[in-house]
Amino acid sequence: MPEPLIQVSKLVKTYDTAAGPLNVLRGIDLSVNRGDFVALVGPSGGGKTTFLNMIAGIDSPTTGSVMVDGVDVIRAPERKLTKWRGRTIGIVFQFFQLLPTISVLHNVMAPMDFCNVHPPAERRDRALALLERFDVAEQANKTPDMLSGGQQQRVAIARALANDPALIIGDEPTGNLDRMSAAVVFETFYELQEQGRTIVLVTHDREVVQDVPRLYALSDGLLEATTLEAAARRRTQELQALRLRDL
Repeated sequence: MPEPLIQVSKLVKTYDTAAGPLNVLRGIDLSVNRGDFVALVGPSGGGKTTFLNMIAGIDSPTTGSVMVDGVDVIRAPERKLTKWRGRTIGIVFQFFQLLPTISVLHNVMAPMDFCNVHPPAERRDRALALLERFDVAEQANKTPDMLSGGQQQRVAIARALANDPALIIGDEPTGNLDRMSAAVVFETFYELQEQGRTIVLVTHDREVVQDVPRLYALSDGLLEATTLEAAARRRTQELQALRLRDL
């Protein structure tokens, strides 16, 4: 059996507050193979962003372990994690987090420059190719504020792919978009999975992730698989498509 890209074991995160300990994550176990598409749904404050921060090595658990692409992200020194994160993980945020004072093109080039990935002479062409892939190449010389929300999120996905990372994670990636723009962004994620990318994202909106192959609910710090629900829905859709084809 191949080693999972992500292996989370007995993950606990507790914050000390004036009202006493706050248990945000309470013993999470999750294994994600290369090429998986995993979505975690749950209410605000249910621990979703905290969980993603653990995977990315942005935050540390109270107890438990996180292995990503063979790296122990809990015990690795921060000086190593910074460059490792830039090369291994592409992050897509709810509010885009594009640098406002530079062009869309240079936003996509920035991760390559920071991590010294790809020869400098090739970075501009690579960034343009990524923007073209997501139908925003014509916006390359504009600043982010000149783009619509859906366009900014597609630029953010292009930026997340700049260093050809093994893993794409999304923190409410459609939470700031209208339904049509959200559908376009999710279609992009499905296409990335079909091309072999590993996707892990969190959202409070069950509707936008109803067809994700591996679906979990994260609430009150506990993870509950709803994979069978998603599989049953897909099977029903497949049977309906077969019946229509046979008519």
